[in-house]
Amino acid sequence: MPVQAIVFDLDGVLIDSEPVWEEVRRGYVADRGGRWLPDTQDRLMGMSTEEWASYIATDLVDGVTAEEVAYQVIDQMSQRYEDGPPLLPGAEEAVRRMAEYRPLGLASSSPRALIDLVLGKLGVDGLFRATLSTEEVDRGKPAPDGYLVVAAQLEVAGRDCVAVEDSSNGLRSAHAAEMTVVAIPRPAHPPASDALALASHVAKNLDELTPELVEVIHR
Repeated sequence: MPVQAIVFDLDGVLIDSEPVWEEVRRGYVADRGGRWLPDTQDRLMGMSTEEWASYIATDLVDGVTAEEVAYQVIDQMSQRYEDGPPLLPGAEEAVRRMAEYRPLGLASSSPRALIDLVLGKLGVDGLFRATLSTEEVDRGKPAPDGYLVVAAQLEVAGRDCVAVEDSSNGLRSAHAAEMTVVAIPRPAHPPASDALALASHVAKNLDELTPELVEVIHR
């Protein structure tokens, strides 16, 4: 079966947001006298809003609820994005190029408010037929839930999709949904070797993402 859809991740694939997330959440924890652990950033990547807010409230900061954490952190992120999200080179061109080829979906760990804000700011919101935040499913990445729901919304099977990911949990999630995976690792937060091994192709940047490439690698 030919490729039926392309499903993008957002953070680390289209926008260089992981440093912003880390700065905002580190600042939140520090301002409240909390503790930032050596593995905290790696654990947070790919978590849904409910998961990372609960983790911060339970393990890092005393005297706050997960709901308070989520509201305050997302509010700060929205303010940071208002002047324009940190777009990665080639992101808009890649989205437009792939949208001319196949229907597009997006499965992101960002909250719905930030997904809509970013896609609107980039002017590509109308190019995605299905978008999903993992806060809208039972389990965040590395579980396959988000990718499976997006595939269902696009009315295709997971195995007929190509996913574009950067993080360990994202790669595991897309692979668990039986999607062919293109990895575009971020040097600041490289995925684990076992997760990267799940990708059918490892690209240096978004310029490599073409219809010709996904036709070749799709199993």
